[in-house]
Amino acid sequence: MKLHLASPLSLVVFVTTAALGFQSGTRVDEPVENKKPRMLMVSQSKGWVHQSVDRKGELISPAEKAMRKLAHDTGLFEVDFSQDAASHLTKENLQNYDIVAFYTSGDLPVKDEDLKYFLGDWVKQTGHGFLGFHSASDTFKEHEPYWDFVGGTFTGHPWTKDMKVTMTVHEPNHPTMKPFGAELVIAEEIYQYKNWQPEKVRVLMSIDMAKTELKRPYHVPVAWVKQVGEGKLYYNNLGHNQSTWENKAFLSSIEAAIRWTQGMEKGEATPNPEVSQKHHELSVEAAHTAGVTLESVAAEERAKEARKRANQARKKAREAKEKAASGK
Repeated sequence: MKLHLASPLSLVVFVTTAALGFQSGTRVDEPVENKKPRMLMVSQSKGWVHQSVDRKGELISPAEKAMRKLAHDTGLFEVDFSQDAASHLTKENLQNYDIVAFYTSGDLPVKDEDLKYFLGDWVKQTGHGFLGFHSASDTFKEHEPYWDFVGGTFTGHPWTKDMKVTMTVHEPNHPTMKPFGAELVIAEEIYQYKNWQPEKVRVLMSIDMAKTELKRPYHVPVAWVKQVGEGKLYYNNLGHNQSTWENKAFLSSIEAAIRWTQGMEKGEATPNPEVSQKHHELSVEAAHTAGVTLESVAAEERAKEARKRANQARKKAREAKEKAASGK
């Protein structure tokens, strides 16, 4: 296995060692003289592997390249990359970081005591920030301390990657939302959630059902922030498409989120459940006007599942027929 050491701000050095998929500006055991915030970006996939974090034999993935470029261009922070959470998301290693970013999926192979420390201690410390992108909400789905921390759990994406979606930005003046303006129209894969807890987060962006072709009679949040002890959390569902990691507004939002977690930018994190409730009502109204109800959505899902089972049965029958014909 290889440990790749590479800094966006300095000479690139490669060293062979017993760690997988890690890229850094300095060794973990070296003192860090630079006072810039240091980020650990974890992009390990134990569920669906998104193309944006698929290294495909390269040193780093498209999302990691974008983050490295952002660090270089802004001079704001330093960033290390890992697709080996077991080795790098540890109590000892976390002492080297001010920010942890997740573009992950599934149940990461992190020791129970390390995960407990990360969620119960590290994230609550002054100056610590967590950035969650896209499938960070499709990570540790059955682990309540995690989804309670993040704010929600992925439960489907009716809005697929090529579908244009219109988002309402609830607070255009929040530093993390300024780059998007009052409204964002983008082709992206947008998640809907279970375990959504509007009373614990400040929702900043949601699908505008009235302006989006595919409608659902419920609120679908897209981005939010949260105070976690003395630490801060920023989650943004965007990032499925590689093109999003080249979007200037999205990257500027990440830069602002880093500044916000480090106290360089002021921005409210007080929960605003009334905004979620109002947007839920607007979503129901827009969906019902288009003839979409919870009952019709459920019927659509049943029909979809029936078609899936029928296709599987036809495939199985075809394979059996081909096997019989070949005499095997």
